Amino acid sequence: MNLIEAFVLGILQGAAEFLPISSSGHLVLVPWWLGWDSPPLVYDVAVHVGTTTAIIIYFWQDWLRLLQAGLTALRQRTIRETEAKLLLFIIVGTLPAALAGMFLEDYFEETFSEPALVAAMLLVTAALLTISEQITASQKNLDSMTWIDAILIGFAQAVAIVPGISRSGSTISAGLSRNIIREGSARFSFLLATPIILGAGAKKLLDILTGSERVDSDLGLALFVGYISSAAVGYFCIAFLMNYLRQRRLYGFAVYCVMFGLVSLIAALIRG
Repeated sequence: MNLIEAFVLGILQGAAEFLPISSSGHLVLVPWWLGWDSPPLVYDVAVHVGTTTAIIIYFWQDWLRLLQAGLTALRQRTIRETEAKLLLFIIVGTLPAALAGMFLEDYFEETFSEPALVAAMLLVTAALLTISEQITASQKNLDSMTWIDAILIGFAQAVAIVPGISRSGSTISAGLSRNIIREGSARFSFLLATPIILGAGAKKLLDILTGSERVDSDLGLALFVGYISSAAVGYFCIAFLMNYLRQRRLYGFAVYCVMFGLVSLIAALIRG
């Protein structure tokens, strides 16, 4: 892996991890389009650490309030604060994706990593974004969330284990379908993503430490470039999307997924 590849793929990871366009899909299709080899596992760890850094820095105040409320609830043995309830919703919503990642991630990555299938899943992402915008009434804030909301959004996050299905797209769409306002849906999506992104990076690091992949000592600078680019672009994209959804809908991202997905699907079918 050279520095240009590390930089480009870091940008892709930082942008597509948080924008509703599927990071897994882009990390399959873009190297395929450019004729690059798949990045090594240790690089995946570096960019996951980068996106984790971005999301923790952006939402550090939220997480501080959530953890403080959680500790207070443990001491008082009762849930009184909205933040404590939200923390429980995040824990519950994380479980489906955590279990899916633990037992099914390798299967889905091997079975659905073909460019044609990934491109088709981008069309599914576009459909999710479009349908959610059509059916939402957008009436609820996060303080009005229910257990059913958290569970359904959690299962939507688990579905994103399939390459090409956007994690942020599926969870934001699920929030909208439950009539949670766009900004609230995005905020919960990002808070819900924090333990999953952190866990994904930890799992890949464990795979390296247990010897499933040899680490090339010459990758040091490429890993640093990937980390910095994914962290910086990730932070910018979180801020962009949070501001974007205050005034606009998700149709633009759906159009992008349709265009990139269709072009990639046609190219994959022609190439055979």
